[in-house]
Amino acid sequence: MKPGFVSLLMALALSAALVAFQGFPRVTTVEPDTGKAGDAVSAKGENLDKSSIGELYLTDGKNDTKVKIAEQSGTEIKFTVPASIKAGRYHLMVLTANKASMIEQPVVFTVE
Repeated sequence: MKPGFVSLLMALALSAALVAFQGFPRVTTVEPDTGKAGDAVSAKGENLDKSSIGELYLTDGKNDTKVKIAEQSGTEIKFTVPASIKAGRYHLMVLTANKASMIEQPVVFTVE
């Protein structure tokens, strides 16, 4: 194969991968990162609107606890820490709006 053709194929593959992840919900920060039951929390990122995310959970890898979403936009979800949750470290996890995927996010929230 010619070097120019290989470069073109690599560019096309990279472009396809980027397009595939454009509408992917992604949480990048959670503020505050520590709290207790009943506290209001803000998760920020991209593609967080109702057309992308149906439900939000706190997960410790074994137990998933659904949180109540108070406000939701494309860049932020405000939620309340559930009263039933135990102290520990939790990742945020989203259920896509079409209910096809549960996606664990790379941010951690600690419940005191």
